[in-house]
Amino acid sequence: MSVKVTNLTKIYGLQHAVDHISFEARKGEVLGFLGPNGAGKTTTMKIITGYLPQNEGLVEVCGFDVSASPMEARARVGYLPEHNPLYREMYVREYLAFTAGLHEVKNVSKQVDKMVERTGLGSHRHKQIGELSKGYRQRVGLAQAMLHDPEVLILDEPTSGLDPNQIVEIRQLIKDLGKEKTVILSTHILGEVEAVCDRAIIINKGKLVADAPIQELKQQFAGQSVVTAEFAESADKNLLAKIKNVHSVKSLGRNQWQFFAASGQDIRAEVFAFAVANRLTMLELHKAEHSVEDVFQQLTK
Repeated sequence: MSVKVTNLTKIYGLQHAVDHISFEARKGEVLGFLGPNGAGKTTTMKIITGYLPQNEGLVEVCGFDVSASPMEARARVGYLPEHNPLYREMYVREYLAFTAGLHEVKNVSKQVDKMVERTGLGSHRHKQIGELSKGYRQRVGLAQAMLHDPEVLILDEPTSGLDPNQIVEIRQLIKDLGKEKTVILSTHILGEVEAVCDRAIIINKGKLVADAPIQELKQQFAGQSVVTAEFAESADKNLLAKIKNVHSVKSLGRNQWQFFAASGQDIRAEVFAFAVANRLTMLELHKAEHSVEDVFQQLTK
Protein backbone atom coordinates (compact mmCIF):
# COMPACT_ATOMS: atom_id res chain seq x y z
CA MET A 1 0.00 0.00 0.00
CA SER A 2 1.26 3.50 -0.81
CA VAL A 3 -0.45 5.01 2.24
CA LYS A 4 -1.53 3.04 5.28
CA VAL A 5 -3.22 4.73 8.24
CA THR A 6 -3.80 2.63 11.36
CA ASN A 7 -5.75 3.72 14.45
CA LEU A 8 -4.86 7.38 13.82
CA THR A 9 -5.80 9.81 16.59
CA LYS A 10 -5.19 13.54 17.03
CA ILE A 11 -6.36 15.33 20.17
CA TYR A 12 -6.59 19.08 20.78
CA GLY A 13 -7.31 19.61 24.46
CA LEU A 14 -10.46 17.59 25.09
CA GLN A 15 -11.43 17.36 21.41
CA HIS A 16 -10.67 14.30 19.30
CA ALA A 17 -10.12 15.97 15.92
CA VAL A 18 -9.25 12.54 14.49
CA ASP A 19 -10.62 9.59 16.41
CA HIS A 20 -8.96 6.18 15.78
CA ILE A 21 -9.42 6.02 12.01
CA SER A 22 -7.83 3.41 9.73
CA PHE A 23 -7.71 3.22 5.94
CA GLU A 24 -5.40 2.44 3.03
CA ALA A 25 -4.75 4.20 -0.28
CA ARG A 26 -3.40 2.12 -3.14
CA LYS A 27 -1.26 2.92 -6.14
CA GLY A 28 -3.32 3.46 -9.27
CA GLU A 29 -6.40 4.92 -7.60
CA VAL A 30 -7.85 8.32 -6.78
CA LEU A 31 -9.23 8.28 -3.25
CA GLY A 32 -11.84 10.87 -2.34
CA PHE A 33 -11.44 12.07 1.25
CA LEU A 34 -14.71 13.65 2.36
CA GLY A 35 -16.33 15.16 5.41
CA PRO A 36 -18.06 18.33 6.62
CA ASN A 37 -16.05 21.29 7.92
CA GLY A 38 -14.31 20.34 11.14
CA ALA A 39 -14.54 16.61 10.49
CA GLY A 40 -10.75 16.12 10.62
CA LYS A 41 -9.87 15.88 6.92
CA THR A 42 -7.17 18.55 6.81
CA THR A 43 -5.70 17.37 10.12
CA THR A 44 -5.41 13.83 8.76
CA MET A 45 -3.74 15.02 5.55
CA LYS A 46 -1.27 17.16 7.51
CA ILE A 47 -0.34 14.14 9.61
CA ILE A 48 0.19 12.00 6.49
CA THR A 49 2.47 14.65 5.02
CA GLY A 50 4.43 15.04 8.26
CA TYR A 51 3.29 18.60 9.02
CA LEU A 52 1.57 17.52 12.24
CA PRO A 53 2.40 14.77 14.75
CA GLN A 54 -0.32 12.35 15.83
CA ASN A 55 -1.18 11.41 19.42
CA GLU A 56 -1.76 7.76 18.61
CA GLY A 57 -1.63 5.42 15.66
CA LEU A 58 0.66 4.70 12.74
CA VAL A 59 0.98 6.36 9.32
CA GLU A 60 3.09 4.71 6.64
CA VAL A 61 3.93 6.22 3.24
CA CYS A 62 5.45 3.78 0.74
CA GLY A 63 6.53 1.60 3.66
CA PHE A 64 8.11 4.43 5.69
CA ASP A 65 6.77 5.39 9.12
CA VAL A 66 6.06 9.13 8.91
CA SER A 67 7.12 9.60 12.55
CA ALA A 68 10.22 7.39 12.53
CA SER A 69 11.44 8.19 9.00
CA PRO A 70 9.98 11.63 8.21
CA MET A 71 12.42 12.65 5.46
CA GLU A 72 12.05 9.38 3.54
CA ALA A 73 8.24 9.61 3.76
CA ARG A 74 8.07 13.29 2.80
CA ALA A 75 10.30 12.75 -0.22
CA ARG A 76 7.59 10.50 -1.65
CA VAL A 77 4.68 12.91 -1.12
CA GLY A 78 3.47 15.87 -3.17
CA TYR A 79 1.13 18.15 -1.22
CA LEU A 80 -1.24 20.91 -2.33
CA PRO A 81 -2.75 22.41 0.85
CA GLU A 82 -6.16 24.08 0.94
CA HIS A 83 -4.62 27.54 1.45
CA ASN A 84 -1.96 27.42 -1.24
CA PRO A 85 1.19 29.19 0.13
CA LEU A 86 3.23 30.84 -2.63
CA TYR A 87 5.97 33.49 -2.91
CA ARG A 88 3.95 36.10 -4.78
CA GLU A 89 6.95 38.26 -5.64
CA MET A 90 8.58 35.39 -7.54
CA TYR A 91 7.95 34.57 -11.20
CA VAL A 92 6.19 31.30 -12.01
CA ARG A 93 9.16 29.59 -13.61
CA GLU A 94 11.55 31.03 -11.03
CA TYR A 95 9.42 29.69 -8.18
CA LEU A 96 9.12 26.23 -9.72
CA ALA A 97 12.88 26.07 -10.32
CA PHE A 98 13.46 27.13 -6.71
CA THR A 99 11.09 24.40 -5.47
CA ALA A 100 12.72 21.81 -7.72
CA GLY A 101 16.08 22.73 -6.19
CA LEU A 102 14.72 22.10 -2.69
CA HIS A 103 13.70 18.62 -3.83
CA GLU A 104 17.11 18.09 -5.46
CA VAL A 105 15.41 17.38 -8.78
CA LYS A 106 17.77 16.34 -11.58
CA ASN A 107 17.56 18.34 -14.81
CA VAL A 108 15.56 21.16 -13.21
CA SER A 109 14.83 23.09 -16.41
CA LYS A 110 13.38 20.06 -18.19
CA GLN A 111 11.20 19.06 -15.22
CA VAL A 112 9.91 22.60 -14.72
CA ASP A 113 8.97 22.84 -18.41
CA LYS A 114 7.16 19.51 -18.13
CA MET A 115 5.10 20.63 -15.15
CA VAL A 116 4.33 24.00 -16.76
CA GLU A 117 2.97 22.13 -19.78
CA ARG A 118 0.96 19.58 -17.77
CA THR A 119 -0.76 22.24 -15.65
CA GLY A 120 -1.46 24.69 -18.50
CA LEU A 121 0.84 27.45 -17.24
CA GLY A 122 2.67 27.95 -20.54
CA SER A 123 1.33 31.43 -21.30
CA HIS A 124 1.92 32.57 -17.70
CA ARG A 125 5.36 31.09 -17.01
CA HIS A 126 7.12 34.49 -17.07
CA LYS A 127 4.56 36.33 -14.91
CA GLN A 128 4.88 37.15 -11.24
CA ILE A 129 2.76 34.83 -9.09
CA GLY A 130 1.12 37.86 -7.45
CA GLU A 131 -0.21 38.95 -10.85
CA LEU A 132 -2.02 35.67 -11.46
CA SER A 133 -5.69 34.95 -10.87
CA LYS A 134 -6.62 32.57 -8.06
CA GLY A 135 -7.18 29.80 -10.57
CA TYR A 136 -3.70 30.13 -12.06
CA ARG A 137 -2.12 30.37 -8.61
CA GLN A 138 -3.84 27.07 -7.88
CA ARG A 139 -2.18 25.62 -10.98
CA VAL A 140 1.20 26.80 -9.73
CA GLY A 141 0.54 25.00 -6.44
CA LEU A 142 -0.39 21.83 -8.29
CA ALA A 143 2.75 22.08 -10.43
CA GLN A 144 5.00 22.39 -7.34
CA ALA A 145 3.31 19.36 -5.77
CA MET A 146 4.20 17.24 -8.81
CA LEU A 147 7.69 18.62 -9.51
CA HIS A 148 9.68 15.86 -7.81
CA ASP A 149 7.54 13.10 -9.35
CA PRO A 150 6.20 11.83 -6.00
CA GLU A 151 4.55 8.43 -5.60
CA VAL A 152 1.76 9.94 -3.50
CA LEU A 153 -0.19 13.14 -4.24
CA ILE A 154 -2.34 14.74 -1.53
CA LEU A 155 -4.59 17.44 -2.92
CA ASP A 156 -6.78 19.60 -0.67
CA GLU A 157 -9.43 21.42 -2.75
CA PRO A 158 -7.31 21.33 -5.97
CA THR A 159 -9.96 22.97 -8.21
CA SER A 160 -10.74 25.85 -5.85
CA GLY A 161 -10.96 29.11 -7.79
CA LEU A 162 -10.84 27.53 -11.25
CA ASP A 163 -13.33 28.41 -13.97
CA PRO A 164 -15.48 25.58 -15.49
CA ASN A 165 -13.09 24.95 -18.38
CA GLN A 166 -10.07 24.85 -16.07
CA ILE A 167 -11.90 22.47 -13.72
CA VAL A 168 -12.44 19.99 -16.56
CA GLU A 169 -8.74 20.16 -17.50
CA ILE A 170 -7.46 19.71 -13.93
CA ARG A 171 -9.92 16.89 -13.23
CA GLN A 172 -8.63 15.04 -16.29
CA LEU A 173 -5.06 15.63 -15.15
CA ILE A 174 -5.89 14.19 -11.72
CA LYS A 175 -7.51 11.13 -13.31
CA ASP A 176 -4.44 10.61 -15.50
CA LEU A 177 -2.14 10.95 -12.48
CA GLY A 178 -4.27 8.44 -10.61
CA LYS A 179 -3.36 5.74 -13.13
CA GLU A 180 0.30 5.84 -12.13
CA LYS A 181 0.29 7.30 -8.60
CA THR A 182 -1.68 7.28 -5.38
CA VAL A 183 -3.90 10.37 -5.22
CA ILE A 184 -5.80 11.44 -2.10
CA LEU A 185 -8.27 14.17 -3.02
CA SER A 186 -10.24 16.28 -0.56
CA THR A 187 -13.03 18.46 -1.92
CA HIS A 188 -16.39 19.98 -0.99
CA ILE A 189 -17.57 19.61 -4.60
CA LEU A 190 -19.19 16.19 -4.31
CA GLY A 191 -19.85 15.98 -8.05
CA GLU A 192 -16.08 16.13 -8.43
CA VAL A 193 -15.75 12.94 -6.41
CA GLU A 194 -18.05 11.08 -8.81
CA ALA A 195 -16.20 12.53 -11.81
CA VAL A 196 -12.67 11.78 -10.62
CA CYS A 197 -12.46 9.28 -7.75
CA ASP A 198 -12.42 5.49 -7.76
CA ARG A 199 -13.15 5.17 -4.06
CA ALA A 200 -14.31 7.45 -1.26
CA ILE A 201 -13.78 7.73 2.46
CA ILE A 202 -16.17 9.82 4.56
CA ILE A 203 -15.29 10.98 8.06
CA ASN A 204 -17.59 12.80 10.46
CA LYS A 205 -16.65 14.29 13.85
CA GLY A 206 -13.25 12.63 13.57
CA LYS A 207 -14.63 9.12 12.95
CA LEU A 208 -14.60 7.11 9.74
CA VAL A 209 -18.22 6.45 8.67
CA ALA A 210 -17.76 5.03 5.15
CA ASP A 211 -15.05 3.51 2.96
CA ALA A 212 -16.05 1.97 -0.38
CA PRO A 213 -15.78 2.26 -4.17
CA ILE A 214 -18.03 5.05 -5.49
CA GLN A 215 -20.76 2.86 -7.03
CA GLU A 216 -20.81 0.51 -4.05
CA LEU A 217 -21.00 3.48 -1.69
CA LYS A 218 -24.07 4.86 -3.49
CA GLN A 219 -25.83 1.50 -3.43
CA GLN A 220 -24.88 0.58 0.13
CA PHE A 221 -26.10 3.80 1.74
CA ALA A 222 -28.85 4.82 -0.68
CA GLY A 223 -31.61 4.03 1.80
CA GLN A 224 -34.27 3.20 -0.81
CA SER A 225 -34.74 2.59 -4.52
CA VAL A 226 -36.82 5.10 -6.51
CA VAL A 227 -38.43 4.58 -9.93
CA THR A 228 -40.23 7.32 -11.86
CA ALA A 229 -42.92 6.52 -14.42
CA GLU A 230 -45.24 8.54 -16.64
CA PHE A 231 -48.41 7.16 -18.25
CA ALA A 232 -50.53 8.62 -21.03
CA GLU A 233 -53.65 7.86 -18.99
CA SER A 234 -54.60 8.52 -15.39
CA ALA A 235 -54.03 5.72 -12.88
CA ASP A 236 -55.46 4.77 -9.50
CA LYS A 237 -52.94 5.42 -6.71
CA ASN A 238 -54.40 2.62 -4.59
CA LEU A 239 -53.80 0.11 -7.39
CA LEU A 240 -50.29 1.45 -8.02
CA ALA A 241 -49.45 0.93 -4.34
CA LYS A 242 -50.26 -2.79 -4.72
CA ILE A 243 -47.50 -3.37 -7.30
CA LYS A 244 -45.15 -6.09 -6.07
CA ASN A 245 -42.22 -4.82 -3.92
CA VAL A 246 -43.54 -1.22 -3.93
CA HIS A 247 -43.83 0.13 -0.38
CA SER A 248 -45.12 3.62 -1.25
CA VAL A 249 -46.21 5.77 -4.21
CA LYS A 250 -46.07 9.53 -4.74
CA SER A 251 -47.90 11.54 -7.39
CA LEU A 252 -45.82 14.09 -9.32
CA GLY A 253 -48.86 15.38 -11.24
CA ARG A 254 -49.81 15.00 -14.93
CA ASN A 255 -49.87 11.18 -14.70
CA GLN A 256 -46.30 11.06 -13.37
CA TRP A 257 -45.55 8.83 -10.39
CA GLN A 258 -42.67 7.89 -8.13
CA PHE A 259 -42.47 4.35 -6.78
CA PHE A 260 -40.37 3.56 -3.69
CA ALA A 261 -38.88 0.18 -2.85
CA ALA A 262 -36.22 -1.23 -0.55
CA SER A 263 -32.62 -0.24 -1.26
CA GLY A 264 -31.05 -2.27 -4.05
CA GLN A 265 -34.36 -3.41 -5.58
CA ASP A 266 -35.06 -2.54 -9.22
CA ILE A 267 -38.84 -2.52 -9.62
CA ARG A 268 -39.03 -1.27 -13.20
CA ALA A 269 -40.10 -4.71 -14.48
CA GLU A 270 -42.98 -4.84 -11.97
CA VAL A 271 -44.14 -1.31 -12.87
CA PHE A 272 -43.99 -2.12 -16.58
CA ALA A 273 -45.91 -5.39 -16.08
CA PHE A 274 -48.59 -3.46 -14.16
CA ALA A 275 -48.92 -0.97 -17.04
CA VAL A 276 -49.33 -3.79 -19.58
CA ALA A 277 -51.88 -5.63 -17.42
CA ASN A 278 -53.93 -2.47 -16.94
CA ARG A 279 -53.58 -1.23 -20.54
CA LEU A 280 -51.70 1.91 -19.57
CA THR A 281 -49.48 3.55 -22.18
CA MET A 282 -45.99 3.91 -20.72
CA LEU A 283 -44.38 7.20 -21.77
CA GLU A 284 -41.40 7.14 -19.43
CA LEU A 285 -39.79 4.73 -16.98
CA HIS A 286 -36.45 5.18 -15.27
CA LYS A 287 -34.66 4.39 -12.05
CA ALA A 288 -33.30 7.34 -10.10
CA GLU A 289 -29.55 7.31 -9.50
CA HIS A 290 -28.41 8.20 -6.01
CA SER A 291 -25.46 10.56 -5.83
CA VAL A 292 -22.47 10.83 -3.51
CA GLU A 293 -24.17 13.97 -2.20
CA ASP A 294 -27.17 11.89 -1.06
CA VAL A 295 -24.88 9.47 0.77
CA PHE A 296 -22.82 12.31 2.27
CA GLN A 297 -25.90 14.02 3.69
CA GLN A 298 -27.23 10.76 5.07
CA LEU A 299 -23.99 9.94 6.89
CA THR A 300 -23.05 13.41 8.17
CA LYS A 301 -26.37 14.99 9.22
